[in-house]
Amino acid sequence: MKIKKIAPLLGGVVLAASMGTSAAAEVWDMVNEYNDSSLHAATQLLFGEILEEQTNGDIKINHHFGGAMGYSSQDQFDAVGDGALQLANTNITTLGGIDPIFLLSSLPFLVRDDQEARQLWETAKPAYAKIFEDNNQVLLWASPWTPAGLWSKSEVTNVDDFKKLKIRTWDTNGTQTIINAGANAVQLNWGDVVPQLATGGIDAVLTSTEGGANAKFWEHLSYFTPLNYSMSLNVSHMNKDVFDGLSEEQQQLIFAAAAQAEDLGWKEAVERQNKNVVDMQANGVKVAEVAPAELLDLLAEASQPIVQDWLKRTGATGEEILENYQAAVGR
Repeated sequence: MKIKKIAPLLGGVVLAASMGTSAAAEVWDMVNEYNDSSLHAATQLLFGEILEEQTNGDIKINHHFGGAMGYSSQDQFDAVGDGALQLANTNITTLGGIDPIFLLSSLPFLVRDDQEARQLWETAKPAYAKIFEDNNQVLLWASPWTPAGLWSKSEVTNVDDFKKLKIRTWDTNGTQTIINAGANAVQLNWGDVVPQLATGGIDAVLTSTEGGANAKFWEHLSYFTPLNYSMSLNVSHMNKDVFDGLSEEQQQLIFAAAAQAEDLGWKEAVERQNKNVVDMQANGVKVAEVAPAELLDLLAEASQPIVQDWLKRTGATGEEILENYQAAVGR
């Protein structure tokens, strides 16, 4: 298969032909702030494998996990849009400063399970895609985090235990919810979490079993309290100039590979949750069966202003998304 020539961008490399082969392959960089053992890495690796196979090696992807190229999720949006990177796999809610729509998947207690989380993604996808397109990017797929709960150094059996904690959050939704509930919130990029745990800067983390298990939080934290707080998303996106430089056939192969990567992410989310709990317990983490009812009530009350503020900031677009989502899930 002949690949339509694409002008190389800063950060990308066109691999010169060698070993007597006249054709050159496009080699693209794709970054991900999270570890190579994460669910999101698995979707990314599958995407690259399928694309290389379907293009007969004309398109290859160099994967960079764990923030290896120095980009945080917040940085990745501009880097892809500007052409410093061809692709990225990004925690979408860290982009809330670009547009508040991106905070949707971390609105507290909006989804009850993975099926509702996928429905929310499908409902909001056109709005997400428009923002990416306006910023010279193509939105490819999303994969979910397992339900967010609370990793902590000490056991949380009541509201007073909770309020004593210094809790890492990943976006403004979580930060304000924790503050409203009377605890201390520290918003940190993922790469800063383990160093802060090691030095005592924080003693709890609001995140999923997936994030904590991959980062081996059991080396610092001994308890996990399930909250079903949210099922946030990572999204994969591509520089539009690179995409537009492809033939129509190649563009369709990109979307086909992305669809398979997305299906893997949603299929594996439930299995990952179960596996993570087993791994956590095997490494000494005490996983509570349920959270204290008074804590869930407190967090639910603390989250209401967050949802209302999001609706105010997103206007008619946000209201339409929530109405359509709630109709789809029967609420």
